[in-house]
Amino acid sequence: MAESPLSESSPVTWQPSEHSMTTWDGLELFYRAWWPPTPSNKALILFHRGHEHSGRFQEVVDQLALQDVSIFAWDARGHGRSPGERGYADNFACLVKDVDTFMRFISKQYDIPMENMVVMAHSVGSVIVSTWVHDYAPPIRAMVLGCPAFRIKLYVPFALPLLRLWQVMKPKAFIQSYVKARMLTHDPEQARQYENDTLITRAIAVNILVGLYDTSTRIMADAGAIQVPTLLLAAGSDWVVKLSAQKRFFDGLSSPGKEMHVYPGFYHDIFHEMDRHLPIGKAREFMLNIFKHPPVQPSLIHADREGYTKAEYERLSKPLPILSLRRLSFAWLKVMMKTVGMLSQGIRIGWRTGFDSGESLDYIYENKAQGITPLGRLLDRLYLNSIGWKGVRQRKVNLEKVLQATLEKVYATEKPVRLVDIASGPGRYLLETFKKIPHVETSALLRDRDPKVLEAGRKLARAMNVSNVTYVQGDAFDPKSLASISPRPHIAIVSGLYELFPDNEMVLNSLRGLGEALKDGGYLIYTNQPWHPQVEMIARVLINRDGRPWVMRRRTQAEMDELVRATGFEKIHMETDEYGIFTVSVAWRRIGVCTAPSA
Repeated sequence: MAESPLSESSPVTWQPSEHSMTTWDGLELFYRAWWPPTPSNKALILFHRGHEHSGRFQEVVDQLALQDVSIFAWDARGHGRSPGERGYADNFACLVKDVDTFMRFISKQYDIPMENMVVMAHSVGSVIVSTWVHDYAPPIRAMVLGCPAFRIKLYVPFALPLLRLWQVMKPKAFIQSYVKARMLTHDPEQARQYENDTLITRAIAVNILVGLYDTSTRIMADAGAIQVPTLLLAAGSDWVVKLSAQKRFFDGLSSPGKEMHVYPGFYHDIFHEMDRHLPIGKAREFMLNIFKHPPVQPSLIHADREGYTKAEYERLSKPLPILSLRRLSFAWLKVMMKTVGMLSQGIRIGWRTGFDSGESLDYIYENKAQGITPLGRLLDRLYLNSIGWKGVRQRKVNLEKVLQATLEKVYATEKPVRLVDIASGPGRYLLETFKKIPHVETSALLRDRDPKVLEAGRKLARAMNVSNVTYVQGDAFDPKSLASISPRPHIAIVSGLYELFPDNEMVLNSLRGLGEALKDGGYLIYTNQPWHPQVEMIARVLINRDGRPWVMRRRTQAEMDELVRATGFEKIHMETDEYGIFTVSVAWRRIGVCTAPSA
């Protein structure tokens, strides 16, 4: 049985050490570390609320009194003693990527497995951490969320639309927080400390505030993708954020071990309230219990047969009721896209070849509005600017970035570098990458099932004067065909393919074939689509390359990563877009692992 919560007696003060680490874009972030009396391979990582800094966790660390757990806490960019414009980041996703970099740094620097890490966060920090767990699917032990700011109480009428308008008019705008210390805690001494803390900043960038709202909307809607054991601590009299949003998130979680505790009368700063020993004690109890048992990762190998995304896929595969307003609205949209929409070049290509076809994708990448009449060009621009296609283009940017880094890494020890893309389409992204790094000697085998797409690729390669590529017809889901690729490549790429097929056994067979084809220690670059805000519209309105309704079964990132891991690969890096739609990951083929294709 776990130890009981803390009493109100004053604990011993733990003295922190001070450090810095370089995050993904070169910024040096400040962090504190509290070391246990004896060395430990377990860690607790703390993430502060907006405006604050890691020093505010000192009393929390003291009261937790975790004798065999190393504790770390950063100052987020633009906060505390970390550099950066106060309260600003380029977008909310930058903060999430910072978390991923920090966690991986702590794991590597201090030799602590991710499976032995618990994260504990407050307010905006809780949303950042929840988004990281959702988007990056790290195998952490558990998370503790204090008063997550999924919905900030904006007391000004029409505040959010006005903020969006302001962001358009002035992309780098700031507001000052309305929150006073007396709205955070009943404790007068804690309120005084808050007001006099020179490291606390009241400014927050408008783009981060809007990004917080949009990201929270996504994470609440897709909370079912999260299976990490979760403790949610909420304040019953919170002036800053809405309890109803926290309950919605908690109810949606798929976590097998989840708890939510609401503390009546508490204000938002739950860890600095009068009776803060109660939530801190509950967090301690939860963590001691979590660390007492070995980590458990529920398997998602059969998520295509049952579970969260399977239920969504089945729902989207069935027609809506005849008199449903949603059915009528989707029918109307389809009629408009098949009539007026045909003035748009992109929409015409979609109806002719399928909206998921290589030709359609190549047009999206080109991103040049074309159409019949000025109205057609306007419709085409609106079509190209839809959030899904923005995500596709960002996926291409991330894919090129990851590919270039991997090519240069391999080239440092292996010359020339051999590469295969098993469903390349014309392969524009790869050709453009080759043009950027002419010093890297490479050869590429580009496979696709469609002869017309392959011929288009050959023409594109000639037009771009790229000669080190070979286009051949091949089945991306035939493990024996993949395993027979010769000579064995150093890098294999699967981009935009597995997202189109709901069946996991097909994906596993493809990955097994690739595992057999790759050289020992080779790299797999793969994409995934864990989220799409228009998934129902796509299913009800658009068609795929086979002329059928384009119904997608989303794979959570945890599911996709497990499929990769099950076939002998280990994920080492990931990129995502700011909308959370598409990811690009790199995995290393573990040496000596048998990945022979199944019969």
